[in-house]
Amino acid sequence: MIVVNTETIPGYEILQSLGIVQGNVVRAKHMGRDIAAGLKNLVGGELRGYTELLTESRRSAIERMLAQATELGADAVINVRFSTSAITQGAAELYVYGTAVKLREARNEPALAAATGVPQPPPLS
Repeated sequence: MIVVNTETIPGYEILQSLGIVQGNVVRAKHMGRDIAAGLKNLVGGELRGYTELLTESRRSAIERMLAQATELGADAVINVRFSTSAITQGAAELYVYGTAVKLREARNEPALAAATGVPQPPPLS
């Protein structure tokens, strides 16, 4: 399935919008990660435990969004966005959403130009 953060996909025409699809994950901090992060704050540097936590959360949220899009019979999800919010102290939500669409490959040069925003040269005679 194609997943993009743009409103169009070069080389494709959007036939039908199937609606908003979404996925979210709420994760709490791990005590071990929290202690390591506190120590890292003293010397500076990347908080790898939190980086891994966010990476896992993004992956899970995207999988849930794609499962919803698959149920709708979508070919792609366009205009994908991420959002985060604090739920409680020590827990946060990662939310991803986009628009599920049905596609077909662009059939002619004007459609391709519209999809890509790049004018196509005229056909050779």
